Amino acid sequence: MVKREFLKTTILFSTLLLVLVFGAQYVLAASASEIDNSVKQALDELYKTSPEAKELAKDAKGILVFPKIYKAGFLAGAQYGEGALVSNGKIMGYYKSVAGSFGLQAGVQTFGYALFFMTDKALSYLASSKGWEIGVGPSIVVVNKGAARKLSTTTGKADIYAFFFNQKGLMAGMGLQGTKITPFTPGK
Repeated sequence: MVKREFLKTTILFSTLLLVLVFGAQYVLAASASEIDNSVKQALDELYKTSPEAKELAKDAKGILVFPKIYKAGFLAGAQYGEGALVSNGKIMGYYKSVAGSFGLQAGVQTFGYALFFMTDKALSYLASSKGWEIGVGPSIVVVNKGAARKLSTTTGKADIYAFFFNQKGLMAGMGLQGTKITPFTPGK
């Protein structure tokens, strides 16, 4: 009987959590200027903490920045965030990042990430897809602190490099698997 009640509670909580996180896109919808400002601040902060990211930016064809992703989960999890594609210092478009997951997980956190598109082919893939599921398409290398020290524009050969930053909260695991990135039009 206790197992059944726990399972019911878990399913109810997980469903509520998914509704809250995915419903957050309507509550959290930012204006273009808010997104622009947060993208600039996020890149400035990333460059201060990771000189390797700043070096890669010089050769990147575009940088897709999600300054704040909201993630929550308890067995079932969800995450949502809004960002922009930057190329040659200009905002080229707005995107949202959405993911859902199931498995052993519990917690709430926020974090940001930036995808450095190093090839025209990778950037074209983003532009031509109506929704891009990470893991399908161009190759992505997630850069952690150890790998970042060895990374340079001559050693880096991947299509896309991912940098995580500003992680706050408690949630086991960090990744992009199952993440779908789609263009959107920000609020006014």
